[in-house]
Amino acid sequence: MPLLDHFRPPLSGRRHWHSFHNSWATYLAADLNRLLPEGYFAEANVQFGIEIDVAAYDEQTTPPPVGWTPPAPTTSIPYAVTTDQVEVLVYLQEGGPQLAAAVELVSPRNKDRPAAREAFVSKYLTYLNLPVGLIVVDVVTERHANLHAELMARLGSPGATAQPDLYATAYRRAEHGDGPTVDVWVESLEIGHTLPTLPLWLAGGLCLGVDLELTYTRTCNEQRVIANVA
Repeated sequence: MPLLDHFRPPLSGRRHWHSFHNSWATYLAADLNRLLPEGYFAEANVQFGIEIDVAAYDEQTTPPPVGWTPPAPTTSIPYAVTTDQVEVLVYLQEGGPQLAAAVELVSPRNKDRPAAREAFVSKYLTYLNLPVGLIVVDVVTERHANLHAELMARLGSPGATAQPDLYATAYRRAEHGDGPTVDVWVESLEIGHTLPTLPLWLAGGLCLGVDLELTYTRTCNEQRVIANVA
């Protein structure tokens, strides 16, 4: 099924994008569990609108703990916390669940403010440092910031701003002759066009093909979203 615009009319007035993303993550996890070898499992992790109660951290309203009381901090710096999270996490079960790969579906809130974008780019860099195979899918049309371009800028890649508005990208930290690198696969997405299959790399060099079109079509069918929404 061709990609639809879930964030602008007419579809945005008939279906909730967050429900669609939730279901899409679930079907992505189910498809990965069909492909993963023994010892791995995938599960969806979807959270929207996480808010931190600032009063819970206010020293004036929170009783001090029993034990040593530290001095006041030298300074307090604002810190952006990731809020909306729509992702599929792949774990290796050996020795307790260990994160092996992640598929991230971008939400509008991830792109709406510089602090939010900075938080998510830092999260992606953490995945690459582990190293964890990563796929990022951005079909958000109502925000024009580009997390992939910002990640490329943080990695020092030239031409980082010359990126498509909608995209699906895959990343893999690899070792080449000159040392560690990040291998990148970029697919431009367009409303009305089908979605690609991207590589999801696990530790040890195992690679799975993540069929975005298959899982997107299943989500549209299960939620009764039709191509002709005019």
